[in-house]
Amino acid sequence: MPQSTMDRMKLMVGLEPSTPQEPELMDELGLNDCCELSRMQRLYGFAICVSAGLFCSFLSSLMWMKPSKFAILYTMGNVLSLGSTGFLVGFMNQLKNMFKGTRLVATCVYLGAMIMTLVAACYWKSFGLTVFFLIIQSLALTWYCLSYIPGGRAAATSCFKSCFGSMDDVF
Repeated sequence: MPQSTMDRMKLMVGLEPSTPQEPELMDELGLNDCCELSRMQRLYGFAICVSAGLFCSFLSSLMWMKPSKFAILYTMGNVLSLGSTGFLVGFMNQLKNMFKGTRLVATCVYLGAMIMTLVAACYWKSFGLTVFFLIIQSLALTWYCLSYIPGGRAAATSCFKSCFGSMDDVF
């Protein structure tokens, strides 16, 4: 059976291709009909979100001495970049994949760190806490992304251990 381009893209990013399954809530409510995008529209949406995310991340690097502006732009860049894959795999599939068992902790830490980054920068106006939560956010995003690469987390852990030694040596 020939695979569609979307199925091949899903396989390339480590997701399972579409298979016929029971109707979901979106189907039952009739929301998929109004939300269906053509392949070209999905690719345009992906490209626009990735570009806007990279642009926000670039702008944030120019604002690194202004923690609230930096945090807002950096977090907005991450949200746009993360959301861009929703155009390729579908937003509901994106959410399902984000909260699968292997990614649940990384996703929760990542989303919590994004919220706390904005709180620390905009509400508390604390440069130190903003930087702390930005570091947590970046590490959680890295760990989340590594979960899509077969053996990615194991390779990163092995690399970290070889570079910094075992934590048993520290204690």
